[in-house]
Amino acid sequence: MPLEFNQVFWPAATVAAYVCARLFYRHHAYWWTSTLVVAPALLLALAIVLHTGYRDYMSGSHWLMAMLGPVIVAFALPLYEQRVLIRRYWPVLVAGVAVGSLIAGVSAWMLGSLLDLPPDLRLSLLPRSVATPFAVAVSSHVGGVPDLTAVFVIVTGVFGAAIGQLMRRWLPLRSALARGALFGMGAHGAGTAKARELAAEEGAVAGLVMVMAGLFNVLVTPAVVVGLLA
Repeated sequence: MPLEFNQVFWPAATVAAYVCARLFYRHHAYWWTSTLVVAPALLLALAIVLHTGYRDYMSGSHWLMAMLGPVIVAFALPLYEQRVLIRRYWPVLVAGVAVGSLIAGVSAWMLGSLLDLPPDLRLSLLPRSVATPFAVAVSSHVGGVPDLTAVFVIVTGVFGAAIGQLMRRWLPLRSALARGALFGMGAHGAGTAKARELAAEEGAVAGLVMVMAGLFNVLVTPAVVVGLLA
């Protein structure tokens, strides 16, 4: 497709898919009809029909991805509103982020090794469990492919947010802290958005965990990768 077409069509298609998925979810509120599931599915089907690759899509929609940065900064407001809760439980949050990041990184690396993926694909898969701006930064520093990392992050976020709703019902998580951490650590930005739909307190905790996990991975993951590959 011509570049001019991609720059106009795909941003409009993305917004239209989101609006349609949102309206559909209002009338059929199930975890598999979540906006985070339906909107990407619509875009994927459209891309397959039009034989459009990820690079062609991003050539017109890169500015939508760039908006993730301000969105993450905007989570500072609910964090401030829940500062008492955060101040009270910060040791638990720090420990949870460290352990969760370790498990996510090790499981991603082991999965890549099990599937015998090339090193650059394994490195691209490594930061899949943090928000896109953080993940892309980590991927570029450790030798991964940032575009592939963005795809892995989106897939992780979509399925993590959807499955997180089921786990929220099944697991005996009685505190907002635990429920928010579940979404923030397991599904980063998508999970935080879903947690805010469910409860303001859970959304604030999820946003905090998401940001903490992103900063932790940006600071720690490159050093760990250098040590492993040395």
